[in-house]
Amino acid sequence: DVQLVESGGGSAQAGGSMRLDCAVSGDTASVYSMAWFRQAPGKEREGVARINTRYGVTYYADSVKGRFTISQGNSKNSLYLQMNNLGPEDTAMYYCAAARIGFPSLARYLYEHWGPGTQVTVS
Repeated sequence: DVQLVESGGGSAQAGGSMRLDCAVSGDTASVYSMAWFRQAPGKEREGVARINTRYGVTYYADSVKGRFTISQGNSKNSLYLQMNNLGPEDTAMYYCAAARIGFPSLARYLYEHWGPGTQVTVS
């Protein structure tokens, strides 16, 4: 199994920055995609950014392209999301997720492992 735990959420002002971390442990040998999702109150969970864990290729939702950066630690036991130029529309619970897929996708149903989430509030 794969365990994921997010940290780094909190409050920020519009225009500010924040970095989210995800600690990854367990059987990660078959994990080829790591991603960040978010869910705002009353809305569906949506994919934000994805990285191929073997080649480091990244993929972003249009809503965050140019503002957010996904990256992984050298040991691949950490996943990061650097968020810049935050706006109130970025307020949501953010989740770290892992999948065996090797192609770029932010389809929620493809991700098998999830962290409990960390709240980000922008005002």
